[in-house]
Amino acid sequence: MLRGGPSSTGGVKRVPFLTPQVAIVGAGPIGLAIAWRCAARGLRVVVHDPAPGSGASYVAAGMLAPVAEAYFGEHELTGLLTESARRWPGFAAELTEATGVDIGYRTEGTLMVGLTADDLAEARRLWAYQQGLGLPVTPLRPSQLRDYEPALAPRVRGGALAATDHQVDPRRLVPALRLAAERAGAVLVAEPVRRLSDLAAEVTVVAAGCGAAALTGLPVRPVKGQVLRLRTPGGGPPGFRHVIRGYADGEHVYLVPRECGEVVVGATVEERSDVQVSAAAVLRLLRAAVDLLPELAEYDLVEAVAGLRPGTPDNAPILGPLPGRPDVLAATGHHRHGIVLTPVTADLITGLVTGDRASDPMLTPFQADRFHPAAHPDPEPVPGVRTASSAGAGSVGGDRGGGAGAGGGG
Repeated sequence: MLRGGPSSTGGVKRVPFLTPQVAIVGAGPIGLAIAWRCAARGLRVVVHDPAPGSGASYVAAGMLAPVAEAYFGEHELTGLLTESARRWPGFAAELTEATGVDIGYRTEGTLMVGLTADDLAEARRLWAYQQGLGLPVTPLRPSQLRDYEPALAPRVRGGALAATDHQVDPRRLVPALRLAAERAGAVLVAEPVRRLSDLAAEVTVVAAGCGAAALTGLPVRPVKGQVLRLRTPGGGPPGFRHVIRGYADGEHVYLVPRECGEVVVGATVEERSDVQVSAAAVLRLLRAAVDLLPELAEYDLVEAVAGLRPGTPDNAPILGPLPGRPDVLAATGHHRHGIVLTPVTADLITGLVTGDRASDPMLTPFQADRFHPAAHPDPEPVPGVRTASSAGAGSVGGDRGGGAGAGGGG
């Protein structure tokens, strides 16, 4: 579609240009990764967002979990997750080399556990499905679990290891992606976008999380997730190293350790559009977390926050041109998977922009036309309806809602 030119090098900020080739709406991880890839190809790129990195990625836990997140009826999505996770080691290494920033990429793997007999029965049903897809799930007896993590509660009845499910720290990832994009020559504009027709570019990429709905008419809805952050009392590393995902008396919870002493505990899944933190959610998450890992009761509670995942009717992302608008590409609707899907989304959308991968078969199940959206792709703002300038998120609004992966694993 577009041809690149000489790309910039080093940390010198390029003077803003009048006519960008690519305009990207949204400076969450998806938008910034696309900007980095496109700018590195020598394209003139402008990214629009009044508050980069303040959306869903700020809340997200950063689990790269194609195995643990493989759910019934989402076979094609699981394939995309697996492919993107396969790209993550190279993506992380390239980003660190380009910026010198440690993004907290860790490869210890994920333990999936069940506290009670009923919890274990539910978990085993899902593990059997995942194994049926050929995914690497290794069942473990309670004694084997404690060989991996001695701090697990004695009540835990059993579990499994997903050795290829890793993690990254989104609060380090987003600044690194911004630095990489700017070093490659992309220009960030701290202004909201209310209409796509306001942008002058050969190609527009909408990576605005929940804000994509108002800009495009696509069926992207907010799905609220509440998340907690704990910290070890002395500031040292937590007493466990693996990501732990478990069922505790029917409550699903995940625990993500950071070397800095932080533990991310999440997350609720609520069909709501507010970003208020509720006492009930904090209570449920803490109870389940402590049931699985009792030492967390002694940790400091340092943050309780909520964000909005950009959900779609089939829980899968929307990737590719809008119907009747080949010059407008969607990169949104990543729901729980924005962080893990960042590398593959950036590669696929950049391939569409340049024309190198216009017919990539990976895109087929995720095209925008599968929802038959309204014919008018650039609706006028309606009073009382949240637009991209107020919907948050990786989007263009600057509050801490929307965007990729809010309150979830990836």
